[in-house]
Amino acid sequence: MSFYNKKVHFIDGRLADLTIYRGKVLLVVNTASKCSYARQFETLQQLYEKYQRYGLEILAFPCNQFNEKEPGDNFEVKAHCENQLKLTFPLFEKIEVRGLNAHPIFQFLTEQAPFLGFDTETASGEWMDHFLNEKFPDIYKGDGIKWNFTKFLIDQNGQVRGRFETTTEPFDIEPSIQSLLSI
Repeated sequence: MSFYNKKVHFIDGRLADLTIYRGKVLLVVNTASKCSYARQFETLQQLYEKYQRYGLEILAFPCNQFNEKEPGDNFEVKAHCENQLKLTFPLFEKIEVRGLNAHPIFQFLTEQAPFLGFDTETASGEWMDHFLNEKFPDIYKGDGIKWNFTKFLIDQNGQVRGRFETTTEPFDIEPSIQSLLSI
């Protein structure tokens, strides 16, 4: 099973051929523009601008499964992300990332990179760990996506090299990205 053979559409409805990303380092992220973690869009864009020329692609998959923080349709999400947030990395159609209707991409990613917990040595990791255990214990169980802005790092051959939970800031992933890009 390969990351590249999954069927998915860009946010404008065009079928995406994921094989165009073969040979590139990918950061796949489930996003929500109304989430408090949406502040990560800015640093994701900065990473994209800094490393795209070296082969980094950031693939964003909007999702409304966590406290309904991406309520708009694909057109509204696209307009907000491009016009207000000035994002230039690829946006894909809104999907579900966990549960029975989880998109095959996220089924694949969570099988390849199981949930290892939050870094409870950080205030944000401790808070998220407590928040999910207290408010959403069903979400906390298992390897599924826990919240918006879970990030998966994939190497040039389509191998998942890391899973970074919501509370991991994009710049904290930069050394891992650099090592795959050989920078």
